[in-house]
Amino acid sequence: MRLRRRRVWLRLRGLTRPRSRTAGEAGRLPRLRLLDWLVLATATALVALSALSVYKPGGGELSVFISGEGGEWVYPLDKDREVEVDGPLGSTIVAIEGGRVHIHSSPCPNQTCVAAGAISQAGQWIACMPNAVFVRVEGNATNDTIDAGAY
Repeated sequence: MRLRRRRVWLRLRGLTRPRSRTAGEAGRLPRLRLLDWLVLATATALVALSALSVYKPGGGELSVFISGEGGEWVYPLDKDREVEVDGPLGSTIVAIEGGRVHIHSSPCPNQTCVAAGAISQAGQWIACMPNAVFVRVEGNATNDTIDAGAY
């Protein structure tokens, strides 16, 4: 009795290893209950749905989102037009031409937004910070070109 108490006391403090399993218990997995199966099924469904939403096939239209002081506007990237967006410094002219969008002119002092050039792929953006104008391209179009490389 005393030896057993000592083993339990040592095991509780992590000073000894637990006894090995018997021959019948070795290699046996614990039995899953109903709630275990429900959690497993829910987790599997969530992973599958998130994978489908991330890797859905492309081919959708690209759109241009233009944000300014007066609101936000959405235009298709495949129709040419010029949009005048008012900001705190004056009017910024955003041009959509040939499936690309760029800031044509802006009253900001450094003209970095004009020098940024044209964008045409989903996820690209241009910002005129002094005049509070933000232009971005969004959509589901597939693009098989490499956008970055690492060695």
